Amino acid sequence: LTGKEALTHFPSLGAPGGSGPGKGHVKQCELLQLSRKQKRLCRREPGLAETLRDAIRLGILECQFQFRSERWNCSLEGRPSLLKRGFKETAFLYAVSSAALTHSLARACSAGRMERCTCDDSPGLENRKAWQWGVCGDNLKYSTKFLKKFLGQKRIGKDLRAKVDIHNTNVGIKAVKNGLKTTCKCHGVSGSCAVRTCWKQLSPFHEIGRLLKLRYDDAVKVFSTSNDAVGHSELAGPHRHGHSAKHPALPRPTDLVYVEDSPSFCRPSKYSLGTAGRTCSREGNCDSMCCGRGYNTQSRLVTFSCHCQVQWCCYVECQQCMQEEVVYSCKQ
Repeated sequence: LTGKEALTHFPSLGAPGGSGPGKGHVKQCELLQLSRKQKRLCRREPGLAETLRDAIRLGILECQFQFRSERWNCSLEGRPSLLKRGFKETAFLYAVSSAALTHSLARACSAGRMERCTCDDSPGLENRKAWQWGVCGDNLKYSTKFLKKFLGQKRIGKDLRAKVDIHNTNVGIKAVKNGLKTTCKCHGVSGSCAVRTCWKQLSPFHEIGRLLKLRYDDAVKVFSTSNDAVGHSELAGPHRHGHSAKHPALPRPTDLVYVEDSPSFCRPSKYSLGTAGRTCSREGNCDSMCCGRGYNTQSRLVTFSCHCQVQWCCYVECQQCMQEEVVYSCKQ
């Protein structure tokens, strides 16, 4: 989230939220690993520290969900070393972290957890009426504006990694923008739509995570090239149909980009713990996840609720059943 460490595991991640009375939010800001400028912004924005923790948690959980069946499962181990490299996985971390922050800020505004922003005020929508009906649009406009200020993005300089990181950060923000929908509710006699109230609403973050995972699968390897027309270097990718060798294709604004090939993640390294002991699906991903080492098969008994019936009044009565389950795990 600092632009250098996209998803650092803050020690305060499990700390109680809330800005607290008085200047309690200032102490929360000091616990976060932020730059001096970011801490200053955090101290001026009551509610921001809690929102930042929510964003980090949201990004970590979504990343781990999307990569639960991959060799790299987005674990926190090896994260600092991974973020120093230009792998596809690093690209995803930057994108999912900026998306999580954008999403969390917009939701915090509409939920009333931020003092300096409130419901969305998009022109053409009857947001005042929506608010009167107890509905508050997600304020993506404020979220993206504040995020650019918070991250302090600059496109100046020739550093390839800096350009790649900024590009991937913007891919995450765009993914949230693409998921913004107009939701409407009808009001009228007998359910008629004589009066309609509309507001802006973000997609569930799972949908954004799924989109970014697809972008990861199709990530583009890039290099730096000089553009004489604009007078500075820019990112360039593989040649596409219709592009000459003298004019390499530019990555699209929605492409995740990377600069170096990823390790296999099969064995323990400074980037991950490897795949030994990971559970897998025999019909699905065991061969890939176990990297040809094979897998162990183990049977275990699991207990679950069964034969459930609704009893009068107002409770469900279930029996406890047991069944045998087979678990497959990668060999050492």
